Amino acid sequence: MTDLVPVKRALISLSDKSGLDRLAEGLARRGVELVSTGGTAAKLRELGSDVRDISDLTGFPEMMDGRVKTLHPKVHGGLLGVRDNPEHAAAMEEHAIAPIDLVVVNLYPFEATVARGADRDEIIENIDIGGPSMVRSAAKNHAHVAIVTDPADYDELLAELDANDGATSYEFRKRLAAKAYALTAAYDATISQWFAFADQRERFPETWTRASRLLMPLRYGENPHQKAALYEPIGPHAPGIAQAKQIQGKELSYNNLNDANAALELVAEFRDGPPTVVIVKHANPCGVASADTLLDAWNAALACDSVSAFGASSLPIARSTRRPRKRSHKSSLKSSSLLMPTRTPGRSSPGRRTSAFCWPVDCLIPGGRAARSP
Repeated sequence: MTDLVPVKRALISLSDKSGLDRLAEGLARRGVELVSTGGTAAKLRELGSDVRDISDLTGFPEMMDGRVKTLHPKVHGGLLGVRDNPEHAAAMEEHAIAPIDLVVVNLYPFEATVARGADRDEIIENIDIGGPSMVRSAAKNHAHVAIVTDPADYDELLAELDANDGATSYEFRKRLAAKAYALTAAYDATISQWFAFADQRERFPETWTRASRLLMPLRYGENPHQKAALYEPIGPHAPGIAQAKQIQGKELSYNNLNDANAALELVAEFRDGPPTVVIVKHANPCGVASADTLLDAWNAALACDSVSAFGASSLPIARSTRRPRKRSHKSSLKSSSLLMPTRTPGRSSPGRRTSAFCWPVDCLIPGGRAARSP
């Protein structure tokens, strides 16, 4: 295995074609041969690029409404062949398999298709087969092949080629491979959840595969010496504290979010009632009150236990259509952060007084230990 692998041939197959113009221009500037599929090949020609159809590479036409186009030994042999293995090299030469040095692929928009309410047949057609297969093959052989799955990485790819005289480094390819496997894992997890919950209407599937995305590192975990991070699910999910917007205050800790989550779950119980305020300290309510105005609810909640309320780390409040009266005095609640809801839970409509959220955070990881998930 060599560190630098020159990129002489690239296979491009995209659902999301954003950034394709600058990618094609950058690869053409380096003399890279472009091989592409269906709509991507048409778009490349529209952009003025020289491109070779995948059917020309494989000797077989795209068929079955595009279901079969890249599942072919001349594609996967070109991706999986170990270039410095004499037996692999001999097999590639014997069967006229050309090496592919770069794969640029993103997948059919399965999640977006489900989200817009498509029927079952359309959802099934948006399960990508060839794309994940190419991604996995290229990622497995990252010693020799670079796999790019995110348009946000096009500029970095072109910079890598410029820095290495048209080649990619092993560290770069290895990093892309890790990202590629994360993509296919999340993609399959979303599909399996759709089959289990939406299609089969299972309440407790035998296997529940989930994928999550890092939202932010936290100041610390349950204790100051511990590390923590906040993740949210990839794919459809109910809104929760993870989707709240921090208005002011320092970087949040695990305990801040845990308290906020507890408060949001509690205040959601009052979403059909009058304005309500919940004050939480160390995941325990120390004040809950409903009133005609938020100010009155605030004062009543604070009066429940004003001592424990001091230093409370969060104060989620019920949303109200009424304008609260001007505050007449300063409160002794010393909040380290204020989280503003961006969506409302459950059933909501214009003019309804509702709380912020009713779903817990997806996953808080303090010191390597996962907290509860919904």
